[in-house]
Amino acid sequence: MSEFVVPPALERGDRVAIVAPASNRATDFSHVYELGLDRLRDVFGLEPVEFPTATKDSEYLYDHPEERARDLMDAFVDPDIDGVMTVIGGYDQVRVLKHLDPDVLRENPTRFYGISDNTNFQNYLWNLGIVSFYGGTLMTDLAMQGSMHDYTIDYLERALFDDEIGEISPAEQFTDDDLEWADPANLEKHREMERNAGWKFRGPETTVEGRTWGGCLGTLDMQLRTSTYLPTPEDLDGRVFLLETSEEMPDAMDVRQFLIGMGERGLLERFSGALVGRAKARSPFEARGPEAREKYRREQREAIVDTFEEYNPGAPLVFDVDFGHTAPVVPIPVGGTARIDPDAERIEFRT
Repeated sequence: MSEFVVPPALERGDRVAIVAPASNRATDFSHVYELGLDRLRDVFGLEPVEFPTATKDSEYLYDHPEERARDLMDAFVDPDIDGVMTVIGGYDQVRVLKHLDPDVLRENPTRFYGISDNTNFQNYLWNLGIVSFYGGTLMTDLAMQGSMHDYTIDYLERALFDDEIGEISPAEQFTDDDLEWADPANLEKHREMERNAGWKFRGPETTVEGRTWGGCLGTLDMQLRTSTYLPTPEDLDGRVFLLETSEEMPDAMDVRQFLIGMGERGLLERFSGALVGRAKARSPFEARGPEAREKYRREQREAIVDTFEEYNPGAPLVFDVDFGHTAPVVPIPVGGTARIDPDAERIEFRT
């Protein structure tokens, strides 16, 4: 794409569509969902509007991908809706895309917020030249952490109400801890935080700038397998690659093989640089201590560095950027312009 549109910014009091285009945990943990709605009202001064999929369970949504697509298009075309926020991610959103009408979306650009499986829809919008935001998910970014992180509030306000994100800074602390959603008492608790050692720059100290493309590794892998909703290789020339791994916590070899596949398809060499979100290194299903978590993140970084050195050694890489499945987060503009300055260790996002 040569031309991108940044949908209009929101204002306090605007109405935001709440949709579930991926899966849905709102029906399982309604207290978490309701907290997210309350914070959208109380912290950001926005009015949530629940669209039909927001209150459907995951089994129903899986069986009705066309309804998930309809909610997205209805939200974009509704003149009284100023933004669209997802409930949570999932794993099968690629099945929704064939039910979308690109003309409806192209003619009604609206700010969209989500992560993980919502990479499918965000890269669909990318192909239409519409900027979206990787962040701002209702049940993860807005709920379940005692109180919202000031860092997340600051940058989500920029993604909601400003024309651009601007320069960002590393969070002072981070967490990838999980509190059990089934226990309502956890709504009042704060997750265990760790000191943030800052971003890690690798590769040449060359300043680069380009439109961003990418998202969650697992979803990108599915898109690459289908080959249906990818941009052309030429459309990726000079772009900044966004990559982060989810709570599935792929091992370093899985990450390496994924990137080798992109390299052999002639895609990896086209990026001017890459921003890699901090890897989530623990989950409720796998307990890891601090040393094991750092080892996991280090091995993942090494796999990415090694693969870029083979296929694209001229690209500067930045690791542990504050987006993805850890907290707090910056809602990264997908399709916005990123500037990476390794010498000054600066990252900036412009429209």
